[in-house]
Amino acid sequence: MPKNKQSRRGFLELLLASSGLATIGAVIYPATKYIIPPKTAEANLSQLKLSFSRKEIEDDPKKAKYFKYGRDLGIIFVSDSGELKALSATCTHLDCTVQHRPDLGIIWCSCHNGRYDTDGKNISGPPPKPLAIYTVKEDGDAILVSKEDA
Repeated sequence: MPKNKQSRRGFLELLLASSGLATIGAVIYPATKYIIPPKTAEANLSQLKLSFSRKEIEDDPKKAKYFKYGRDLGIIFVSDSGELKALSATCTHLDCTVQHRPDLGIIWCSCHNGRYDTDGKNISGPPPKPLAIYTVKEDGDAILVSKEDA
Protein backbone atom coordinates (compact mmCIF):
# COMPACT_ATOMS: atom_id res chain seq x y z
CA MET A 1 0.00 0.00 0.00
CA PRO A 2 2.77 2.53 0.68
CA LYS A 3 3.98 2.11 -2.91
CA ASN A 4 0.52 3.13 -4.18
CA LYS A 5 0.53 6.30 -2.04
CA GLN A 6 3.95 7.24 -3.40
CA SER A 7 2.77 6.92 -6.99
CA ARG A 8 -0.32 9.04 -6.27
CA ARG A 9 1.84 11.68 -4.63
CA GLY A 10 4.26 11.64 -7.57
CA PHE A 11 1.35 11.96 -10.00
CA LEU A 12 -0.08 14.95 -8.09
CA GLU A 13 3.34 16.65 -7.98
CA LEU A 14 3.75 16.14 -11.71
CA LEU A 15 0.24 17.47 -12.35
CA LEU A 16 0.85 20.53 -10.17
CA ALA A 17 4.24 21.26 -11.78
CA SER A 18 2.89 20.95 -15.34
CA SER A 19 -0.11 23.17 -14.60
CA GLY A 20 2.24 25.74 -13.05
CA LEU A 21 4.44 25.70 -16.16
CA ALA A 22 1.36 26.03 -18.41
CA THR A 23 0.19 29.05 -16.39
CA ILE A 24 3.60 30.73 -16.62
CA GLY A 25 3.71 30.04 -20.38
CA ALA A 26 0.20 31.45 -20.79
CA VAL A 27 1.40 34.72 -19.24
CA ILE A 28 4.87 35.01 -20.79
CA TYR A 29 4.02 34.10 -24.41
CA PRO A 30 1.45 36.88 -25.05
CA ALA A 31 3.57 39.42 -23.16
CA THR A 32 6.58 38.56 -25.33
CA LYS A 33 4.53 38.78 -28.53
CA TYR A 34 3.24 42.19 -27.44
CA ILE A 35 6.68 43.56 -26.62
CA ILE A 36 8.43 42.18 -29.72
CA PRO A 37 6.25 42.97 -32.78
CA PRO A 38 6.36 40.65 -35.78
CA LYS A 39 8.60 41.51 -38.70
CA THR A 40 6.59 42.89 -41.59
CA ALA A 41 7.81 43.46 -45.08
CA GLU A 42 7.80 47.02 -46.38
CA ALA A 43 7.10 47.90 -49.96
CA ASN A 44 10.28 48.89 -51.76
CA LEU A 45 9.54 52.38 -53.07
CA SER A 46 11.68 53.74 -55.85
CA GLN A 47 9.68 56.94 -56.24
CA LEU A 48 6.65 58.60 -54.66
CA LYS A 49 4.20 60.99 -56.29
CA LEU A 50 3.03 63.51 -53.72
CA SER A 51 -0.67 64.31 -53.39
CA PHE A 52 -0.18 68.07 -53.29
CA SER A 53 1.20 70.67 -55.65
CA ARG A 54 3.96 73.27 -55.41
CA LYS A 55 1.31 75.97 -55.02
CA GLU A 56 -0.11 74.24 -51.93
CA ILE A 57 3.38 74.16 -50.39
CA GLU A 58 3.99 77.83 -51.22
CA ASP A 59 0.59 78.84 -49.80
CA ASP A 60 1.28 77.10 -46.47
CA PRO A 61 2.41 79.55 -43.74
CA LYS A 62 5.47 77.38 -42.98
CA LYS A 63 6.14 76.88 -46.72
CA ALA A 64 6.32 73.14 -46.01
CA LYS A 65 4.27 69.94 -46.11
CA TYR A 66 4.80 66.51 -44.58
CA PHE A 67 4.56 63.25 -46.52
CA LYS A 68 4.93 59.52 -45.79
CA TYR A 69 7.61 57.64 -47.71
CA GLY A 70 6.94 54.04 -46.72
CA ARG A 71 7.25 54.06 -42.94
CA ASP A 72 9.36 57.22 -42.89
CA LEU A 73 8.05 60.75 -42.45
CA GLY A 74 9.43 63.38 -44.79
CA ILE A 75 9.13 67.14 -45.10
CA ILE A 76 9.16 69.05 -48.37
CA PHE A 77 9.64 72.80 -48.37
CA VAL A 78 10.47 75.78 -50.53
CA SER A 79 14.04 76.97 -49.90
CA ASP A 80 15.12 80.62 -49.91
CA SER A 81 16.27 80.17 -53.51
CA GLY A 82 12.76 79.02 -54.48
CA GLU A 83 13.72 75.38 -55.08
CA LEU A 84 11.81 72.44 -53.58
CA LYS A 85 13.83 70.41 -51.08
CA ALA A 86 12.82 67.26 -49.23
CA LEU A 87 14.39 65.82 -46.09
CA SER A 88 13.57 63.22 -43.49
CA ALA A 89 11.26 64.81 -40.92
CA THR A 90 12.58 62.63 -38.10
CA CYS A 91 15.25 64.17 -35.88
CA THR A 92 18.38 62.05 -35.59
CA HIS A 93 18.59 62.67 -31.84
CA LEU A 94 15.39 61.17 -30.38
CA ASP A 95 13.12 60.68 -33.43
CA CYS A 96 11.03 63.82 -32.84
CA THR A 97 9.36 65.48 -35.83
CA VAL A 98 11.26 68.47 -37.20
CA GLN A 99 9.69 71.69 -38.49
CA HIS A 100 10.58 74.09 -41.27
CA ARG A 101 11.28 77.57 -39.89
CA PRO A 102 11.42 79.93 -42.89
CA ASP A 103 11.75 82.92 -40.54
CA LEU A 104 15.10 81.53 -39.30
CA GLY A 105 16.07 79.73 -42.52
CA ILE A 106 16.49 76.40 -40.71
CA ILE A 107 14.91 73.04 -39.99
CA TRP A 108 14.19 72.95 -36.25
CA CYS A 109 13.50 70.18 -33.75
CA SER A 110 11.48 71.50 -30.83
CA CYS A 111 12.27 68.57 -28.50
CA HIS A 112 15.79 69.68 -27.60
CA ASN A 113 16.34 72.72 -29.83
CA GLY A 114 18.18 70.78 -32.52
CA ARG A 115 18.90 72.85 -35.62
CA TYR A 116 19.64 71.77 -39.18
CA ASP A 117 20.36 73.89 -42.23
CA THR A 118 18.07 73.54 -45.25
CA ASP A 119 20.43 70.91 -46.69
CA GLY A 120 19.83 68.69 -43.63
CA LYS A 121 23.24 69.22 -41.98
CA ASN A 122 23.10 69.63 -38.20
CA ILE A 123 24.32 73.07 -37.11
CA SER A 124 23.57 73.09 -33.36
CA GLY A 125 21.95 71.16 -30.56
CA PRO A 126 22.17 67.48 -29.70
CA PRO A 127 21.45 65.78 -33.09
CA PRO A 128 24.39 63.46 -33.84
CA LYS A 129 24.06 63.27 -37.62
CA PRO A 130 22.37 65.01 -40.56
CA LEU A 131 18.85 64.37 -41.85
CA ALA A 132 18.37 61.98 -44.76
CA ILE A 133 17.93 63.74 -48.10
CA TYR A 134 15.26 62.98 -50.70
CA THR A 135 15.60 63.81 -54.38
CA VAL A 136 12.78 66.04 -55.71
CA LYS A 137 11.69 66.18 -59.35
CA GLU A 138 8.88 68.30 -60.72
CA ASP A 139 7.00 66.91 -63.71
CA GLY A 140 4.45 69.56 -64.64
CA ASP A 141 2.22 69.91 -61.58
CA ALA A 142 3.34 66.54 -60.16
CA ILE A 143 6.05 66.36 -57.52
CA LEU A 144 8.08 63.13 -57.45
CA VAL A 145 10.23 62.25 -54.44
CA SER A 146 12.82 59.47 -54.19
CA LYS A 147 15.48 58.51 -51.67
CA GLU A 148 18.93 59.76 -52.46
CA ASP A 149 21.53 56.99 -52.82
CA ALA A 150 23.75 56.85 -49.77
